[in-house]
Amino acid sequence: MWRRNFRQTPIQYIMTMLLLFFGTLALSLFASWKVKSAYNHYSKVPASSGYTGAQIAQRILDLNNIRDVTIQATPGELTDHYDPSNRRLVLSEKNYYGTSVAALGVSAHECGHAIQHKELYAPLQWRMAAVGITGIASQVVMWVPFIGMFGGLIPYKLAITIMALGFGVLMLFQLVTLPVEFDATARAKKVLASTGAVAMGQEYNAMSKVLDAAALTYVAAFVSTLSYFLYYLLRMMGGRNDD
Repeated sequence: MWRRNFRQTPIQYIMTMLLLFFGTLALSLFASWKVKSAYNHYSKVPASSGYTGAQIAQRILDLNNIRDVTIQATPGELTDHYDPSNRRLVLSEKNYYGTSVAALGVSAHECGHAIQHKELYAPLQWRMAAVGITGIASQVVMWVPFIGMFGGLIPYKLAITIMALGFGVLMLFQLVTLPVEFDATARAKKVLASTGAVAMGQEYNAMSKVLDAAALTYVAAFVSTLSYFLYYLLRMMGGRNDD
């Protein structure tokens, strides 16, 4: 039976981590550039309906009989999010007050999460339930290499196993996030078209490009965590083969 030794020296480990880090960083930066480029371009394209992001958000919530979610403005760019714990839909000021197709698209997308919450959409429920353990996993994968592999306070095989489990949790969290975000985008496109907030044709296509670019950031996050998970999983399995 063939065996492969995945155990690395500290220098080899650092070099591998640097390759993974810069590779996944390049992917993340590309995704971020893509969404910012699309957003900046189409935030200059006004929607013929004249709705602001806040107005279309309120209309979407009303159409879905959601009365317990507040809409708030916040400083910054692309700081938009839905806060399920406090039942708040938070829009960046540019989208809250803006009337562009980009502003309406982002606002409708966040409303999609509020609708998911009301309907008990399973992937969103899973993601909400996993927030706590995901936070712990993030801390684990940050500190174990220092206190374990380099500090020598954790046995090598145990450290590798912990890292594989930690990145496994992060990878699953990002995997569950994908349907949550894709579904919210699909809901946004449908409601904006059905309400006439965004005219079919150029306006709809422009709005779609913004939301599709934003979805790429979540794909990049999943690919990044998957890469780290597979790396540590292979090292863990290789270590077992060497026993």
